[in-house]
Amino acid sequence: MNSFGITDRGAVRRDNQDSFLIERLDERSCVIAVLCDGMGGEKAGNIASDLAAKTYAGELRQSILEARKRRPDIKAMMEAACESANRMIYSYSCFDTDYTGMGTTLVSAVIYGESVYVLNVGDSRCYKLTRRRIQQVTRDHSLVQDMVDRGEISPEQARTHPRRNVITRALGVNELVPCDIFTPRLQRGELLLLCSDGLTNMLADEEILALYRRNTDPLSLGRALMAEALRRGARDNVTIVIISK
Repeated sequence: MNSFGITDRGAVRRDNQDSFLIERLDERSCVIAVLCDGMGGEKAGNIASDLAAKTYAGELRQSILEARKRRPDIKAMMEAACESANRMIYSYSCFDTDYTGMGTTLVSAVIYGESVYVLNVGDSRCYKLTRRRIQQVTRDHSLVQDMVDRGEISPEQARTHPRRNVITRALGVNELVPCDIFTPRLQRGELLLLCSDGLTNMLADEEILALYRRNTDPLSLGRALMAEALRRGARDNVTIVIISK
């Protein structure tokens, strides 16, 4: 398995409120990747995303390493790690006025042996990339996605809707937050792409796929995607994590 991650504050924002971590557990044939996009002011957003990524990855790593079953329940471990990350941020926001209202998205992918698991809260995405197609694995927890699901606007209209950045779920906002978990199949040579909305607001899905066809390994694709987002003016922080099997 190969992996690569890159983040940039973009061309407009003064600070980078995105965070990511990639952990390799070679003794378990496992890779853990997590990406968070913070919100709630300059100071709070940075802390929310950093805390969430570290808390989530740290707990999940420990749970996997301590598991004694041959086939551990990775889904349950991911859910528990997400709950811990949410509690950590929520406690900060409750007991320090500097952090009131802070929160973060979270998207994570775990490859454990031949199995793949993806978890998300918010509108940071996971895509599966093959030579022929790009498939969004996650579903955005956002106002415009709800409108698309109800048939009120089209996916194309959602890309430019004035309220496209309004999310309906985030870690740290409430004491409990539901997460979604997916189990996509990933063949040899295929990729998982995790990204913040700083990328998807700049590049359409088909444009991401076109760049993948010219840059098939994680490092070259990640750099190509970042360069194109920055070339187009990157109005938000941009974070990209790529894993290939």
